[in-house]
Amino acid sequence: MLPPPPNPILKLVDDHYNHLTSFRCRYTEHYAGLGLLRDESGTLTLKKPGRMLWQYDQPPGKVFVLDNKFATFYTPGDPQAQRLSAKQLDDLRTPLRFLLGHTQLQKELQQIEVTPQGPDICITGIPQGLQNRIKLLTLIVTKDGQIEQMKLEETDGATTSFNFTDIHENIPTRDADFAFKTPEGVTVVNGTPPI
Repeated sequence: MLPPPPNPILKLVDDHYNHLTSFRCRYTEHYAGLGLLRDESGTLTLKKPGRMLWQYDQPPGKVFVLDNKFATFYTPGDPQAQRLSAKQLDDLRTPLRFLLGHTQLQKELQQIEVTPQGPDICITGIPQGLQNRIKLLTLIVTKDGQIEQMKLEETDGATTSFNFTDIHENIPTRDADFAFKTPEGVTVVNGTPPI
């Protein structure tokens, strides 16, 4: 049986991001779950292949960096930074690999639905390999295929949503920008990512 033909909207998003080499934007992140409400914000920078840097300004100094081999998480005040192999990464930020230049939404998502939402388009599905953790991923994209919002609904009822603004594509970046700079007195340990 042949796979279904690609939805033209999914192909538009794929084509938009597959032609990027780098990407920077402002983000706001809202988390609700496990009795917690948390709002955070900062700057997200991506570079192909597989590099990602979340620099938080709220809370100041928090960082998540992926250097294509390891992901490192650090929150100011902690005596340790947590490091994890990129291959083991099961963090909620991993669906943003959609923005790292090898997007194939038709293969990455199961049970895909595409619906208009005002001037934008809503894409929903369940990320492959994260079915035990994520119940639904929602992407809000513009008519030209740019992702403006992402929402993750976890199986435990928690939700995390990201809004992306002030987007700049194919900007100059260096691999060194994605190296974790260990603060004085902080130890890097192998561990698991925080929520």
